Amino acid sequence: MTDTAQKPGNGPRFVRIAVILAAILVAAAGGLLVYALRDNPKGGPGSVLDGAIGGPFHLVDQNAKPFTDADLKGKWSLVFFGFTHCTDVCPTTLNELSLAFDKLSRKARAKVAIVFVSVDPARDTPAVLKTYLESFDAPVVGLTGTAAEVKQVAKDYHVYYAKHPLPGGGYDMDHSSLIYVMDPQGRYRSILSLESTADQMVTRLQHLMS
Repeated sequence: MTDTAQKPGNGPRFVRIAVILAAILVAAAGGLLVYALRDNPKGGPGSVLDGAIGGPFHLVDQNAKPFTDADLKGKWSLVFFGFTHCTDVCPTTLNELSLAFDKLSRKARAKVAIVFVSVDPARDTPAVLKTYLESFDAPVVGLTGTAAEVKQVAKDYHVYYAKHPLPGGGYDMDHSSLIYVMDPQGRYRSILSLESTADQMVTRLQHLMS
């Protein structure tokens, strides 16, 4: 009689091999994402993340006027997610973006928009955004919306954010911090590092826009 019984260890061995192969695939995917997000000044159409970052959205700006992705078409958009109660990364980043904007030529400034999307819609009303952004020396577009609308935009840009309760009450916001460079057609082109100086940002933008 043919022995059809499974040999001891075959099952677990198969599982181990499957787990190892899955780990290799995950590592490869992670490496591909890191490569795509590196400082590649000519990312965009045809690149790994073309179409994977960004997309349609419906929010309101700091003047309480409807604002959609269509309003960004025709300009290079520097999109940054944060919140007005942020005490370090957000104001520092917006300040560097403002300095970089000021260093661009008048012709280049007309082609660039700085966009600040709040991940704290419960507190960041249009009026709050308007007051907050007036302290920066650049025409920053502040965007907010309902919790669901903000969640969708963050998902499309692959941005993580979550409330972080504070010991004395209230909360802070944890969030990923990247500056996304979108081209005039609304396609992802590159990222700007938060560690970049205003001069480095200008150099990168000039290269992208050339």
